[in-house]
Amino acid sequence: MNDHSAILIDLALSEDLGSGDITARYFIPDERLARAFVTVREAGVVSGVELAARVFSQVDPQLDVEILIPDGSRVSDGARLIRIEGKARAILSAERTALNFLQRLSGVATLTARYVDLVSGTRARILDTRKTTPGYRLLEKQAVLHGGGHNHRLGLYDRAMVKDNHLVAEGGTSAIQAAIHRLKAEHPGIEVELEADTLDQVHTFLALHGVAHILLDNMSLAELRAAVTARGEHPTPLLEASGGVTLTTLRGIAETGVDFISVGALTHSAPALDIGVDFMPL
Repeated sequence: MNDHSAILIDLALSEDLGSGDITARYFIPDERLARAFVTVREAGVVSGVELAARVFSQVDPQLDVEILIPDGSRVSDGARLIRIEGKARAILSAERTALNFLQRLSGVATLTARYVDLVSGTRARILDTRKTTPGYRLLEKQAVLHGGGHNHRLGLYDRAMVKDNHLVAEGGTSAIQAAIHRLKAEHPGIEVELEADTLDQVHTFLALHGVAHILLDNMSLAELRAAVTARGEHPTPLLEASGGVTLTTLRGIAETGVDFISVGALTHSAPALDIGVDFMPL
């Protein structure tokens, strides 16, 4: 568990528990013991299992918490992810916070897996974007990995991505090339990606040195195929399709031969996976 996850758990428990679980305090005897299972109620891919287990342990370190199915597993309805035994008050107090993490992240992993399955047999790999829940970026990007996808840049610091607004602000192709040279001289490990809206831009960018990726923004299937043809057999720059990507359009985009397809919906529109906590006699 990294420091960032620990901070998020602290924040989530603080906003839910506040001064204490008033319902559990007055309606559940302190000595009442219970056994509970975190159970999946629909098929999917789970992510956040370790995080949810940590929530229970943080509320009460005396709870016996056992992970039964690890993150990244494909599960069916009824699968038991975590077993918890100990004081009923503590289990009930931790339940919603644990499920909030687990349902959200498993939803991202499950949606990612649907996209990944649909591009099977092509060279295309599914990428996430920076369209993440504030504060949850590392968790949601980990969930994308659990679903079989790949991570795009984590933030503004780990890849130079020159988009249309940047291009308007600078001074033409020569200025772009000069900026790439300066960047690579000072930060040789940072990759450069340029966004192309037209095939003319693709041809221009292919002639530049130091470009690792070209983003093909909202291009038709014919334009995507033409861009792949223009790149030819060269291993770089890698071509990333973006815009208009849905489960319906995905396969056609993948079959054009692009290397990556970035999908903002993986993180900004993933529905929560249905997961609950079932109590059993101890």
